[in-house]
Amino acid sequence: MRTAVHNKVPRYPSDWSELAGGDTVKRAVASVSSELSQRIFGYHMVKLGNLSSQIDLPHCSVTHQFGQTPALSPFGNVVAKPTELPYVENSIDGFLLANELDFAQDPHQILREVDRCITQSGYVIISGFNPYSLTGLGRFLPIKRDNALHEARYFSAHRVKDWLGLLGYDIIEQRNILFSMLFFNQRKRLPAQWHDQISRYLPWCSSVYVILARKRVWPMTTVRPKWKLNPRFSTVGASMRLPFSDK
Repeated sequence: MRTAVHNKVPRYPSDWSELAGGDTVKRAVASVSSELSQRIFGYHMVKLGNLSSQIDLPHCSVTHQFGQTPALSPFGNVVAKPTELPYVENSIDGFLLANELDFAQDPHQILREVDRCITQSGYVIISGFNPYSLTGLGRFLPIKRDNALHEARYFSAHRVKDWLGLLGYDIIEQRNILFSMLFFNQRKRLPAQWHDQISRYLPWCSSVYVILARKRVWPMTTVRPKWKLNPRFSTVGASMRLPFSDK
C-alpha cells in the first residue's frame, strides 16, 4: 500500500468548477451531507477546506457553522491550514471534509487535528473519490489532463474508514453516489430506478462516497478487583447451649 504522505503538494482547487463534473459532484455531496448532518448536535460545525466551505447544511441543527480555508476566500470565515487547526481541544461538535483528503499532502495529519479538536461523541462527514470507479480509471486516460480531478489522491472508502477506526471512530453510515464517468459531460442522468439498483448491487463502482463517523466514547466504569482479602484470623466458635439452669 502506498504511503499517505505525498512528496509533491497536490493541486488544491479553490472552487468546485475546477473539477470535471464539479457542479454535479457538489450538488450530490451537499444533498447527502445535509441529510447526514441532521444527526449532529451542538454549538460549532467546521467546514474544512475550500470545497467544504461552499457546501450548505440547512438541515443541520448546529447553531454555529463556519468555513475554514487555507487562504482568503469569500466562502470561509477562518483562515488557517487544515494541518494546524486554531481550535482548542474538544471544542468542535462536527466537521465536514468534502473531498478535502483527496487534495491533501498529509491526510493523516488533518485527521489527527480533527480528532484533537472534536468533542466526545462528535461527528465527522467525509466525502472522497473512489479509485475503483469509472472516474478513478479515467484519471489514467489522456482526457482533460489540465483538470484538477486528475491530481486527486483517490483514497478508497475502506482506507479512510481504517484510518478513522485507528483514531477511535465508529462508522455510522456510508453512501455511494454518482455512478458515471465524471470526465465526460453528462447530458442525461441515470433514471432513479437504475441508480437505486446500481447503488444496491454495485456500490463499489460509485465515483464518490460519503462517510459519517462518530467519535467513540469509552464509558467510565468502576473496576472491581477479582481477588478477595483472606483474613489471617478465624472466629472463635461460641457454644450454642442454652443458658445454665438448675433443672
